[in-house]
Amino acid sequence: MTHSTLNATGHRAARNSALLLLFAGTFAGAQKPLPAASTTLIRNATILTVTKGTLQNADLLMEHGKIARIGTHLSAPAGATIVDGTGKYVMPGIIDPHSHSMIDAVNEGTLSVTSMVNIEDVLNPTAPAIYRELAGGVTTINVLHGSANTIGGQTITVKLKWGEPVDSMIFPGALPGIKFALGENVTRKDNPPPAGQERRYPFTRMGQEEVLRDAFTRAQNYRAEWAAYHAAVAKGAKDLVPPRRDLALDPLVQVLEGKRIVNVHSYRADEILMMVNLARDFGFHVLIQHGLEAYKIASEIAAAGDGVSTFVDSWGYKIEAEDAIPYNVAILMRHGVVVTINSDDDGRARRLNVDAAKEMRYGGLTEDEALRTITYNGAVQLGVQNRVGSLEVGKDADVAIWDADPLSVYAKVDQTYIDGEKFFDRQQDLARRDSLVALKAQLEKAPENQPPAQGRGRIVPPTTGGSK
Repeated sequence: MTHSTLNATGHRAARNSALLLLFAGTFAGAQKPLPAASTTLIRNATILTVTKGTLQNADLLMEHGKIARIGTHLSAPAGATIVDGTGKYVMPGIIDPHSHSMIDAVNEGTLSVTSMVNIEDVLNPTAPAIYRELAGGVTTINVLHGSANTIGGQTITVKLKWGEPVDSMIFPGALPGIKFALGENVTRKDNPPPAGQERRYPFTRMGQEEVLRDAFTRAQNYRAEWAAYHAAVAKGAKDLVPPRRDLALDPLVQVLEGKRIVNVHSYRADEILMMVNLARDFGFHVLIQHGLEAYKIASEIAAAGDGVSTFVDSWGYKIEAEDAIPYNVAILMRHGVVVTINSDDDGRARRLNVDAAKEMRYGGLTEDEALRTITYNGAVQLGVQNRVGSLEVGKDADVAIWDADPLSVYAKVDQTYIDGEKFFDRQQDLARRDSLVALKAQLEKAPENQPPAQGRGRIVPPTTGGSK
């Protein structure tokens, strides 16, 4: 390697280091939880409990990560942080049941069945989307594999504890999930394979059903083999060879045993009904993701006890979404289906409160019903309703404080807490922006970030006849 090459490499490394420093500075103060006492009392606010009505001029006490008390004229323990909630609105942290935030990969699209891969392996705790979603009042997300496969990868529910390691973000006790997909994302009719490469099976919706039935039939047999092995061992059998582990079938056995949530990407009523019937045949439930035609079969979904997580008004982007209507949520809810609104998008995730408000216009939902679609109902779908989704004594202190009614398009989040710790504070965010501008200017002037001197730092091409 020549001196010039070394020089150029050194300058590139210096510039890259400076850029990393600037990126870290951009979110300075949010890399770790903002300073917070173990006890916080919010006073004189409008408290939207979601499940127990709205309380005016009320107080909420957060202690040791839990909601300790809700009422009026509460006294603060010694050393508690007091937050003046006058004119503010307090609601549970928003839950997004369909997110692809904070992941470094989304699809393992090579096979029809990739249940062996796990989205937990590619979680990125430094993704800026986490901080931005906290600024929108979001505290819990269901992080999904993509929809390239009939049976995709395993999914995970996390709390958005920005600045903490991944292990601290994983929602303790939440059921893991798995992603399925139906329709055109799987058949890839608009994405033919390169010349000379075979098209991946399946190519039709009937092929998708065959893949599902085949996989779960194999999972049933696999479970029976292990059950027989354990039964024999329990009876004292010696020198038995256990069945061969199958990493693709293990999560499907968990589905059959009710230990893993099935999230199904789907649009059309016919394919949704197929999935509902198939799940019934194998004895499990599904959470239908998107489900833009679910209103057509609301009675069947309700009878099966399955849930739907949908968009409030995002459609028309593909032929499958052509029959979407803004009344989907209301129709499903009136039939008794547990229904939620999701983002499926980092930007949309910051405005789920506005999406919920639209359902008061399209379907006549009450304020509490609209709020349920982004809080409590999501907790039910993810199996964590005993922990989050509403403001109740004993639940996790996942709380967002808004400067106006959160169902107003003008409302902004002032502070967001998870387990009683403050992870977003709008005033502190605004206060440090000038210092970040100054830091950027300082980095730009640093010697290591200046262009190399003339004739140095360049890779000089060899002359004719130069050495190899």
